[in-house]
Amino acid sequence: MFRQLARRLRAGLLTGAVLLVAGAASAQSLNVYTTREPGLLQPLVDSFTTSTGITVNSIFVRDGLAERVAAEGAKSPADILMTVDIGELTNLVAKGLTQPVQSAVLERAVPATLRGAGGEWFALSLRARVLYAAADLALPSFTYEQLADPRWRGQLCIRSGQHPYNTALVAAHLARYGEARTETWLRGVKANLARTATGGDRDVARDIMGGICEIGIANSYYVGLMRSGAGGPDQQKWGAAIKVLLPTFEGGGTHVNVSGASVARYAPNRAAAVRFLEYLVSDEAQQVYAEANFEYPVTAGAAAHPLIAAFGTLTVDSVPLSEIAQHRVAASRLVDKVGFDN
Repeated sequence: MFRQLARRLRAGLLTGAVLLVAGAASAQSLNVYTTREPGLLQPLVDSFTTSTGITVNSIFVRDGLAERVAAEGAKSPADILMTVDIGELTNLVAKGLTQPVQSAVLERAVPATLRGAGGEWFALSLRARVLYAAADLALPSFTYEQLADPRWRGQLCIRSGQHPYNTALVAAHLARYGEARTETWLRGVKANLARTATGGDRDVARDIMGGICEIGIANSYYVGLMRSGAGGPDQQKWGAAIKVLLPTFEGGGTHVNVSGASVARYAPNRAAAVRFLEYLVSDEAQQVYAEANFEYPVTAGAAAHPLIAAFGTLTVDSVPLSEIAQHRVAASRLVDKVGFDN
């Protein structure tokens, strides 16, 4: 009888140990809902898992991230909500789909203008809205206001004004100068278009090489993707055909957008989620952003990729991103009002 009791006790202890191990294993994972292309996120995920042993399940949500998380409600498995645009990020906050995070690591690494005042969101990398120009143009400097200069009539290429990258730029102009001045400026920009505002940022470089336009506005990291050969030989030619300037607002700095993230409101693995965010602002992860994605690091101590650093010193405009985001709806309406994409 004692032997049977001992066997049962050992079996019970073994079962309990298995359950404890299984529970620990399931806790060492987290779910990231992201609008970022999976291939761009994967190097960071792999690096984090190697460093911590925590598995990251990436769920790519191209459109309707807020709607999906809201529909899932308290049962949502999402731990991290990651976007590639400040408007999408602050929209998640406004809809109550995030929770604040207090972290000395994050607050020390991310400047106050690049995070939510209450820790609701944090920028993780930067992409500057830069000027692509024909390589033979003599342009020592450039301002965003100059995009409306009649000198450039019929010489400007740009993607849709309703694309988030461009509504963010218009919103930044609104935050600085108000609606009347921004409308005048935007009408001037439209008058300078060489073609319909369409396509993507890399198409701007292609069309400059093709002689369709002399200048264009596009994101900085695409230059790295083109010139490195990551986009193929044709794109490498496009990247070589342009030079890049860091425009500024008059009396200000260069407009940037961000990839950023929040901890989901009902995150089942909150501790791991915070740890992931803290990892993403570490020197190691910031170097991955710079090397793999050609984005500007958000932390002051990390270096940009040499292809991006060659543009010169980036001085980020001082208007907080949270303030810019408040003007996104008005910016979209203004784009329609002036018929920018027509």
